Amino acid sequence: MLEATRRRVAELGTPFELLLVSEVLTLLSLMVGHVSVAWWIAGAGGAHHLAIYGAAMSVTMFISMPLLSPLGDRHAKRNLLGLGLVVFLVETLLLATMAQFFGYHLPSVIALEMVAVMALAVIQPASMTVAAELVASDQLADAMSLQKTAQALGRMLGPALGGMALAVAGVKSALWLHTILLAIAAWATFRIPAGLKHTPSAQHGWWAEMTAGLRAKWIIPVERYWTGLAFFTMVFFAPAVGMLVPLRIQSLQWSAVWLGWCEASLAAGMLVGAFCFARLATERLGRFRAAVAALVGEGLALGLVGLLDARLGLPLCFFVTGACLSVVQLVGQTHRMLAVPEDFRARFTASNLMIMYVANSLGPTLSGILLLQTSVAHVYLIYGAALLLCALCYPLLPGYRAFLSLDHDTARNWYGKQYPAAFLRGRATS
Repeated sequence: MLEATRRRVAELGTPFELLLVSEVLTLLSLMVGHVSVAWWIAGAGGAHHLAIYGAAMSVTMFISMPLLSPLGDRHAKRNLLGLGLVVFLVETLLLATMAQFFGYHLPSVIALEMVAVMALAVIQPASMTVAAELVASDQLADAMSLQKTAQALGRMLGPALGGMALAVAGVKSALWLHTILLAIAAWATFRIPAGLKHTPSAQHGWWAEMTAGLRAKWIIPVERYWTGLAFFTMVFFAPAVGMLVPLRIQSLQWSAVWLGWCEASLAAGMLVGAFCFARLATERLGRFRAAVAALVGEGLALGLVGLLDARLGLPLCFFVTGACLSVVQLVGQTHRMLAVPEDFRARFTASNLMIMYVANSLGPTLSGILLLQTSVAHVYLIYGAALLLCALCYPLLPGYRAFLSLDHDTARNWYGKQYPAAFLRGRATS
């Protein structure tokens, strides 16, 4: 299996191989930082500070995503990835220095992490669409699957490494590890050749660029309803795999190692899902049934997090959640990426991310309100039930089943062919 994967990667070319190395290192560093900062805030400030932090980060992303994401359609994505990582590196260096010499101070942590979020607003759309510049269109589905696998590998190893660093050496050392790993990731990104194929889009001013993706999503019916339901799904899903995890671990009086194991299990599930489970589920059930079944699985697994207190039970729940998440992402993202015109993909992806980050800003607020009334275990039960309800609504979306039933060749530029006004109108506005 490893030899087959190695051949698949080699067939896609050296630039794509370097991208995979960059993705693994970047996600490894980001997850070490995620675990470290979340544990630091949960231990020093509790649920209230975590809710404030989560909402602040999501609002920052909501503002910065539409302002910075059009860069992905104007400039070479390798340069944007490298620049974003350099900015991120400076932020992590300052954060580690603060932890080492000055201690915990929530406003300072938020201010520094806002810089990191703005860097991610440049990095994420470029990372999610750069594969289209590195491989041929008929190789895109395979390339995205391998990219998801590389990302899941970084997500799997990063939390485990961060959890061990926290348990053995504490927050300060974990943040310095985050800084070192990010420096290596930035170096690896600049190893990707600069001369990649890139067709810049026409520039019509920041307001037109900001609204183009949102306007296109509104004009396309299946995207309009799909995005709306995904928004409500994310309100419950994001806190359940984010801010609530360290609180659940601390409520059981477990060490930071178990936070690392839960985060690593989530990533391991995503890795297994991207590597084989998503393809198997799609072949056996078809894209539509596989996506709905995976959404139901997420709700069941996260609901069980509120019921179980066994040390192996929680990591298993997060593993199942990660595997289901990979199915949802690979089934939907590949089709959506193929359906969008090539010179519009970064803005379209940025619109998805921006809407999801609005949901992410509501999630911590809702979680904070619920935590004032009940325990974190009960919040997981509530969120699990809400996710199940959202999953059962997906089959009711107009056009959802028909769109997922398209093969990859038919799906390519399908939005552009079926709804040309959605993209012409966005480019014409100035």
